[in-house]
Amino acid sequence: MALDQIDKRILRELQRDGRLQNVELARRVGLSPSPCLRRVRLLEEAGIISRYVAVVDQAKVGLSLSMFARVWLTAQDAETIDHFIEAMRRLPEVVECYIMLGESDALLRVVVADLEGYRRFQSTHLTRRNGIQNVKTDVPSQTVKQVFALPL
Repeated sequence: MALDQIDKRILRELQRDGRLQNVELARRVGLSPSPCLRRVRLLEEAGIISRYVAVVDQAKVGLSLSMFARVWLTAQDAETIDHFIEAMRRLPEVVECYIMLGESDALLRVVVADLEGYRRFQSTHLTRRNGIQNVKTDVPSQTVKQVFALPL
């Protein structure tokens, strides 16, 4: 699906506020409500809008620590990688997981309450049982920028 400027305006507005009512969204993008709703439905059906979520302040729910774990797997064969991917998908503490090209095999962002929580998580889940050979953890000292909207 090719996006035109109106589609991009719709996406920008919904990225700012996914709870916008269709009438307000239509007003903001310069459409009447019916064509606006039709365009939103097409964006959803095409998978461009994959879902709507609430962004939760992790510190306010007791998960104030994000850790970045660089992971080296025991092997790079499909079976090891698939096993690792499935294991990471099951762990709610892993909020982002990327298979990497380069020095490490994977990069994780792990969200926990505190350092002890991460230590327990690492010793329990980042192990050979999940196809992991080595882990190096990076601790961010400050969040400079964290956005969820794509630059459309």
